[in-house]
This record gives sequence, C-alpha cells and structure tokens, in this order.
Amino acid sequence: MTDITMIRAAAARLEGHARRTPLLNSPFLDEIAGRPVWIKPECLQHTGSFKYRGARAALSALDPGTRNEGVIAFSSGNHAQGIARAAQEFGVPAVIVMPRDAPALKIANTRAMGAEVVLYDRAAGESREEIGETLMRERGLTLVRPYDEPEVIAGQGTTGLEIAEQAREADIAAADVLVCCGGGGFTSGIALALEAEAPGLRARPVEPEGFDDVARSLVSGRIERNAAPAGSLCDAIITPAPGEITFPIMRRLCGPGIVVSDEDALRAMALAFQRLKLVAEPGGAVALAAALFHADEIEAPAVICTISGGNVDRVIFERALATLG
Repeated sequence: MTDITMIRAAAARLEGHARRTPLLNSPFLDEIAGRPVWIKPECLQHTGSFKYRGARAALSALDPGTRNEGVIAFSSGNHAQGIARAAQEFGVPAVIVMPRDAPALKIANTRAMGAEVVLYDRAAGESREEIGETLMRERGLTLVRPYDEPEVIAGQGTTGLEIAEQAREADIAAADVLVCCGGGGFTSGIALALEAEAPGLRARPVEPEGFDDVARSLVSGRIERNAAPAGSLCDAIITPAPGEITFPIMRRLCGPGIVVSDEDALRAMALAFQRLKLVAEPGGAVALAAALFHADEIEAPAVICTISGGNVDRVIFERALATLG
C-alpha cells in the first residue's frame, strides 16, 4: 500500500525529471466562484498531464533487468504518453493498448515518443486486459497500471507534496483540494500527501456525469461501477470503477465527490484559457468546473483545483472556446 514514505521517495527519484508546476490564481475566477480559487496546472507537466509523474516513478522503481525487458500499459491517452516518455528516457520498449476512440492527438503523441500502440474497440466489448495478457506472455513485458499501482500512486502523490508547500507559501491554511478523478490514483496520492503535510486541506474527487463511480462509492461505502464504457467528452477520466488500492485511501481521507456535466467542463476550459492562458482537456477541467459552477457543494473558505491534463483535439477546444460567446 502506498504511504507518505513512498511518495517522498518518488519525489526524490523525480527530482530533475518532473516539472514543479505552479499554483495560479485569477481574481476573475474568484469572483465567479465566490471564494479564492487556486489552480495547480498539471497540463504544464511533461506530456501534458500529471500522468508523467506516476509513469516515471513506477519505471524508476523497477529492477533494471525487469525494466529493460519492456513495459506495457492500458490507457486512453495520458497514462500512455507518460509511460511512452518515461520508457523513452530509460531506453526501454513500451507497448500501449489504447481504445480506437481515444483522441487522435493522444494516439499520435504516444507513437511519436517511440511506443508501440495497439488499438482495441472498447465500444464493441473488446477486452484490453485479454490483449495485454497475451502480449505480456509473448514478450515478457511488465504491466504498469494507470492508477491501481502503488508506485504510480506515489508518483501522482508528489503533486500533493507541491500543493502543500505552495499552500503554506500562499498562507492557505484551509481549503478543499478538488481533483480530477478517474480510477483514483491522482486523488488518493494527493490525499495521502495532504494528510501528512497539510492536514487543513482536504482532497475531493470530481467526475463527469454518468461516470461518477467514485462519488457513488464514497456514499455507499463499497466499490460501485459505471454502466457504460464510454460516452463523455472527459475521456481521460472514464474508468470502470475505483481501484482496489485507491478506494480505501479515498474512503478514509476524501470529502464527498462532486459531479459535473460535459458542458460545465467545456465552460471551465474556456475560462482557463481566457483568464489563465492555460489549455485544458475536458477531463482535466472538471475540478475547475466544480469550483466555478458548483460552489454550493463547497463549504471550505478556499479551493485548490487541479487541471490534470491539456491534451485536447482542436475540434473539442474550439467547441469549448465557443462557450465564451
């Protein structure tokens, strides 16, 4: 199980590799939200998302002999790019199993970083696990899971260490930390870091409508699953269910989940661009959407929210900007 010791060790291994992203603020966004809103823009991280942290942390923790045989991952795009970049840096093979309906930009970027991309049809019921199992058996590859992996969670948790330090520098003693949430690796890693370094800050998962498995799981106290495999613009954070490792952490440490619409995410993308000059993808903007448009679900005096990724296709980004009128 991931703990603060593992997160600190991951931070040491990521030193000089992962970017330390800033904590940003805009009075225009504060006015919309009705409270101070601070943004942690992981869209500025290598590969355009926080996923590089977990990928690099996981690969750096592998035995060199095992790592040299190559790694495999399942991803709709951001974990794919993180693994591809980390594998490229270590000079080892990477195979990524991606859905055919993943954004074209994410597929192209993954290939451009040297990874072999194997596409599957999730809408038709093809199993990425079966495809991956065959490839692992045939090639001797090591699976690096996108969220239910202790070292991946530790790497994502380094974001929480930075948030805690930056919050102290900004005199933020109490806040809800809204985290874009899929399987819970990012959320649980940040929650563990905050527990140790900033107990006045509370992590809260944010998900898109129709794919709120974490929010429902936190209410019921058991792992709930989503009914559909796809169907939201927020492709980066659509997962079947919270992880077996991540859910107990979130259940212990997180506040209630918040659920936002795709339209809310598009509006948040537009405002991030207009007011902060940041490019966010839909799944990466849900936490900001919650801060801006679901203020009645937040009681904390301030909000810190992640923009978890910025890998968005042009058509979707244009659609977001059109919401500005």
